[in-house]
Amino acid sequence: MSEYDPEFHLRLPNGGPVARGRLLAQRVNGSRKFLILAGSPVRSDVVPSFALGTTPAYRIRQELIDDGTIRPSDQWDGWLEVSADIECTSPSAAGSILAGSSVNGWEVWKTADGRPLSEFMDQVWWSAERAWLVRGSNVAGLDLVQELWLPAALVSLPATRLRPEAEQGMSKDRIRTFVDEDYESVATYSQRGQIVEDCHAFLSRMKPGDTICTVSGGRLYRAKVIGAAEQVASDDGRSNLRRPVEWLPGSFPYAELPEELQQKLSVQQDIVDLTTVLSQIAGLGLTGQERAREIEATEASTTGTPSLAVLRELELPEPDRELADTLHLHDLTWLQEIRDLLWDERQLVFYGPPGTGKTHLAMQLAEFLGGGPEQVKLVQFHPGYAYEDFFEGFRPREDPKTKEVAFRLTAGPLRDLADLASREGNRHVPHFLIIDEMNRANLAKVFGELYFLLEYRNRSVRLTYSGDDFALPPNLFVIGTMNTADRSIALVDAAMRRRFAFVELSPRVEPTSGLLRRWLRATQKSEEPADLLDALNARIDDPDFLIGPSYLMKPSVYRDGGLARTWRTKILPLLEEHHYGEGLDIDRRYGLETLRAGLRRQGNTPTP
Repeated sequence: MSEYDPEFHLRLPNGGPVARGRLLAQRVNGSRKFLILAGSPVRSDVVPSFALGTTPAYRIRQELIDDGTIRPSDQWDGWLEVSADIECTSPSAAGSILAGSSVNGWEVWKTADGRPLSEFMDQVWWSAERAWLVRGSNVAGLDLVQELWLPAALVSLPATRLRPEAEQGMSKDRIRTFVDEDYESVATYSQRGQIVEDCHAFLSRMKPGDTICTVSGGRLYRAKVIGAAEQVASDDGRSNLRRPVEWLPGSFPYAELPEELQQKLSVQQDIVDLTTVLSQIAGLGLTGQERAREIEATEASTTGTPSLAVLRELELPEPDRELADTLHLHDLTWLQEIRDLLWDERQLVFYGPPGTGKTHLAMQLAEFLGGGPEQVKLVQFHPGYAYEDFFEGFRPREDPKTKEVAFRLTAGPLRDLADLASREGNRHVPHFLIIDEMNRANLAKVFGELYFLLEYRNRSVRLTYSGDDFALPPNLFVIGTMNTADRSIALVDAAMRRRFAFVELSPRVEPTSGLLRRWLRATQKSEEPADLLDALNARIDDPDFLIGPSYLMKPSVYRDGGLARTWRTKILPLLEEHHYGEGLDIDRRYGLETLRAGLRRQGNTPTP
């Protein structure tokens, strides 16, 4: 095969014309050069992130336009055209210049019969672009990022004792064999396992076109891999495995990075797969308007980075009058405050006496803010509830084929919902976990290390059972309910109080105090139940045992004899429990006839 064979084609965005090019034999920084052939079309505009994320290609494109090598096309209206062959440092640089956006040249350049360019390069696999964190700020006490990586345009891995036979493209099994033998006397089993993962990622999973991130001096730096891995004998053993990269201009303060990206960067490993947050990495430095343009451009593009299409911001919708009317709340400001509390704290607890509509309100709010019931999961705590039920643990499971029962690692409702919320395409959609009767369980036992994550949403922890690095997705919100009559919230420890905002729902305060009366008016019913409930609660000394309006907001109450039946079987038993052992005549103090008589004496004659 000659150095100019075969010819590769690139379809430009938005169904545009086809550019042509050839792979060259020469290499630069480990990457094969690429030739754009004269007469190829060029996109006339660029996506907003192109100037920020791939400035070398953007700068070269502008220089080619200024010197006339790229000029308005006579063949394609509204497009530019290459007037002379252009030699580029890599297929990705060539594709980016033509497409006006960052592209993976090993994917987008294809032969006439559809074969990707990756098939014509040694040990490069055709797969989607990935992103990686490679740590270099503290390698045996030295900041390699500033000392070596940035000046020499590379990233590296120590691999101090790895034999020279380890090379790019090796299987994990072969790398494990080498590591077990080479590091047997200096590393524990667990340490050797991590070395295997790091070396395999660096040698065999990374590829040209991938994005590299690293943190140094409290700032994030980005680069593009442009060549193959190689093993060298570094003087100090700190950088034996190396890959050439092209550093992108600029850096970003760590504290200002998106929360989900901070979570991934907090994982304590030398190499971390960041592909799930590639959209956040690509969007760094863009304004809100530029993000919107980026999304629009990449959704219509056949060459742009697909992950940019999920660059949408997470939002909680503002409550409206229709929601307030549905919940029979007269004060829209109260609902807006609840929304703001959830946005700021991510976790909120409704607490109050029984019958105050805590669970109903939590579900209605979650479905409204999340956009539907599909984004809402409800669990109910009880004294036997544990971490293994809530998050993950080993549970007995029957094998569908052998019918044998064995303990298998099983995800709980929080892990399931977190996995759903963190899927690409879901990250801008709010998801809600409702924990009913939250204070009936031993909260420290149930939450475990999740206590930490509830407060530090920008960090991750290593899980007890699976060993995975886990963080709570930014779009996961938690609403709990606590019944103060069942168990006082005074027993909730300070750690939990610090992690949740607490909102009282009580018949003594709005919006609960007038809820029943508003509901009766809306449904055109007699207001007697509201008068009776107010009179009842006026006789109850303990605010934790006040009776909420939900008991009297059911259709059964308004059938013949329904009010008396509900009072006798639902309300009075609660008060008997409250006054247990006191010898109080419950019916004489709280019975319907007693309350009606009291209302008549006050001049308020209810209509049955």
